[in-house]
Amino acid sequence: MSAFEFCILLSGIAFLGYSIAFFTGPKMKAEFKRFGLEKYALLTVAFEIIGAFGLLLGYFLSLKLLLEISAIGLSILMLLGVLVRLKVKDGLFVTMPAFFFFLLNAYIAWYSIFIF
Repeated sequence: MSAFEFCILLSGIAFLGYSIAFFTGPKMKAEFKRFGLEKYALLTVAFEIIGAFGLLLGYFLSLKLLLEISAIGLSILMLLGVLVRLKVKDGLFVTMPAFFFFLLNAYIAWYSIFIF
């Protein structure tokens, strides 16, 4: 397995896991409420699910455009997540996962557009 494939699997599975956590426990819903974004919670989670499936299907079915769009979409979503965490003055430790997934999906997008 290449590093690129690993990145796709990591991101896709992580976003699916986060989406499941949103529906199975109160913690994720409480985070959206804390951010003042509870009315956008379902839309955000829907984008995460679509993005995760887009990454996985785009790669495994060789649908390059789907892979590219999904990675770009998830990058934007995570950049917005970083900005929200900065706005509510969250610390570096809790902001790092969003920043990591921003960088990870930006890498997937870049690699899929220019290399893959």
